[in-house]
Formats: sequence, C-alpha cells, structure tokens
Amino acid sequence: MSEQPARSRILSSGLIAEIEDDRFVPGAVQLVVDGTPQSHVNLVDPTDLFFEYIRRIGHVIDLFRPSGAPISALHLGGGAFTLPRYVEATRPGSRQQVVEIEDALVDLVREHAPLPKRASIRVRRGDARAVLAKLPAGMQGAMDLVVVDIFAGARTPAHVSSLEFYDLVRPLLAPDGLVVLNAADGTGLPFVRGQAATLAARFTNVVAVAEPQVLKGRRFGNVVLIASNGDVGELDWLPRLLAGGPHPARMLEGDELSELIRGTSPVTDATAVDSPAPARELFGRG
Repeated sequence: MSEQPARSRILSSGLIAEIEDDRFVPGAVQLVVDGTPQSHVNLVDPTDLFFEYIRRIGHVIDLFRPSGAPISALHLGGGAFTLPRYVEATRPGSRQQVVEIEDALVDLVREHAPLPKRASIRVRRGDARAVLAKLPAGMQGAMDLVVVDIFAGARTPAHVSSLEFYDLVRPLLAPDGLVVLNAADGTGLPFVRGQAATLAARFTNVVAVAEPQVLKGRRFGNVVLIASNGDVGELDWLPRLLAGGPHPARMLEGDELSELIRGTSPVTDATAVDSPAPARELFGRG
C-alpha cells in the first residue's frame, strides 16, 4: 500500500483529508475531505472569507456585538478553523473553543495551516455531542456564540441535528447569545426545514439566510440559520446581513419562516437523519 502524501491524512471514517494550495490566492489553502471542499483559509489575511455561507456567518460575527469587542465562542466542527481565525483577527482577545472529532484532521491542519500563536483557541477532541455533555460548569450561560458546522465528509450526522442535541447547546448560551448553524440541503429543503423547526422549538427568534434559489429549494446549497432567546429589539442588526452580501441574498423571519416550517415537526433522536449529500459534480470532482 502506497503512503498518503504528506499533506493528506486518512481519517477515522476512512475518508481522506487533504490540504491543497489555492492556485489563485497566494497564501491561501483549502481543506478537502472525500473530494468535497470543506474549508478555505487565507493564511495571510484570515479576514478573507471565501465560501458564501462562511461570509454570511462572518457578518453575524461582525454585527451581533460592538465592533472589535472580544467574545466567547464555541465552534462545533473544526475543519481548518476558518471562523476561529476570523474571530481572532476581528475580535482580538476572544476566548474560543473548537470541538473536532477527527484527531488526524486537527494534526493535518496544525501542521500545514497552523493557528496564530497568540490566539486563545482551545481544541477539544471528540464527538461534538459527547463533548457537550462533559463541558465544565463554568461554560454554562457564558457563550456569546455557538457555531454548529459539523460534517462527516459532505453530510451532517443525524445525532447532531435533534432537539436532544440542542438541549445540550442551549444552556451554554449567554442570555442574548446566538446559535449559528450551517445546514446544507437540496430540493424541497427537508433537512433545513427540520432544523429550522427544531431551533424554533427551543429558541424565541430564528431566521434563515441564503441565496434565494436555495431558500426556494430549487438547488443544493447552504442555509445559515440563526437562533437566539434574546429580545427581538436586541436582534435589530439582522437586516444588515443582507446588505453585507454575498448577493443575491434573502432572509426568512417571522411569518415567512413560519411558512417555511409549516407542517414540519422538530427533529428528535428517533426521527433524525443525516443531511443529504451533494452531487459530486458540484465540485468538479469525479
């Protein structure tokens, strides 16, 4: 058996993770797992966010607290640590923790796309749901932001999509803290609808942001769901997400979000399924 190249690792799932140079952006790299691009990092300028949904989450990070103020953030799903790097660059002094199940992936990224040495970013290795159940009491009610961006290859595992999962997330949030979820889906948005209904069962305010054709369920793509138990007045920055791009963009909230999830039950452990896999040709790989 031939050895894998130095810039790749075989994950515990049997999938292959690779770090590739971006041919068009000097100093940038891309993490690819099983042929699916999962993270893009500009090591020279970590504020340069490449993927559309990541830029939308970046705008959330920019807007939901005073500009430049440090925050406490928990990232469920590590990838190449794109968003923790962004938070460190835009909100220096932030305290962050990242949960990632794949030891080999963490080692690969640290070797070929190392984190800034000054950053306060702690990595906890393990399954996100299992780690949530064991976090220290001091984190309860202390997180300004929890980002849920968990993928095994190209799919979000069922066990991190249910009410029972979010019952572990919710107690970690500060009173006006946010949960931001990246949900990938295709025709009809069954997975996104289920996630939106699940968040709506646990949080007072839920919105969905994406490209209009994705929100209409006409093509595969990423939908950013934002949830909070903060007062509506405290979320008046949300419309600025649309102005920030990427364009075109649409936001569903209030009655429009209710219409999206009409007839959809919250997801439980008993009903949860993995998110759908994208067609491989979306990424130009066979």
